[in-house]
Amino acid sequence: MSQPLTRSTGLERPGSSCDQVLVAEDDPMFRKILKSWLENWGYRVIVAEDGTAAWNILQQERPPELLILDWVMPGIDGLELCRRIRERQTTPYQYILLVTAKDDAEDVVTGLEAGADDHLTKPFDRSELRARLRVGRRILTLQKGLIQAREELRFQATHDIPTGIWNRGALLDLLQREIERASRSQSPTGLLMLDLDHFKKVNDTYGHLAGDVVLREVARRISEVVRSYDLVGRYGGEEFLVVLPSCDKIQALQSAERIRSVIAERPVLAAGAEILVTASIGVTVTTGSTVAEKEILAIADTALYQAKSAGRNCTAAL
Repeated sequence: MSQPLTRSTGLERPGSSCDQVLVAEDDPMFRKILKSWLENWGYRVIVAEDGTAAWNILQQERPPELLILDWVMPGIDGLELCRRIRERQTTPYQYILLVTAKDDAEDVVTGLEAGADDHLTKPFDRSELRARLRVGRRILTLQKGLIQAREELRFQATHDIPTGIWNRGALLDLLQREIERASRSQSPTGLLMLDLDHFKKVNDTYGHLAGDVVLREVARRISEVVRSYDLVGRYGGEEFLVVLPSCDKIQALQSAERIRSVIAERPVLAAGAEILVTASIGVTVTTGSTVAEKEILAIADTALYQAKSAGRNCTAAL
């Protein structure tokens, strides 16, 4: 027997990934009851008066992940909604509780095969609904953890952990793609190869932890003065690469000078000391013709050598 429609004194505290519930129900009274229960349990509720309205809500950029769908509705029924949702194979996963007066085993199987995760027969007990929603929350919370772990692994595979910028492998791949794009569009691409001057002395004097602080700060300063679509990565050790799409030689030299200046303008605070840091930068530009990645890197490296030979803390272009 269903419990009386009284408000509970205890509030649920759903996780941020599943605290929003979509209720698709065409019965106004039952819709009002469900909304009252859910809000009392701490959920944020979005209601849809029929399946068509529910489907439109699910087209939003960040739709609810926990769905309570009535089987029988005008427009699009709950069964068809389940099928459409599963056909999209969206991420994150949406947990579907299908609500219906149908209670035959065959109907339950039909609903689950259409894509529902759970089935609840009307009229249902309030505490049973609450318990089944908790099951959905546990699954969605687990999903959130798995997605976060996947994104962290993806980030670690393409980024330099000490600095947070692109790592060598990812940046070289991006450089090759940019070279190919520039060749197709016949546009120039600038490349800066940057080396921190006398960086070994930093590690020898202040330790490798201080050296990591310097590398992170340098990466941050470089990222501050380049365009949002420029590519900044750690080439290895104390060397950095900056890829400048659609930059001619004058623009590339200007960018290199901004980077050199921002690195040298103030010391880096690390290991209780103010560490002065400067950089030498080699500059080269492709002209839109097809060029091998190794070739442009070799030219930038030669330009970098010239900057070092000129006394360091300067830029040179080839």
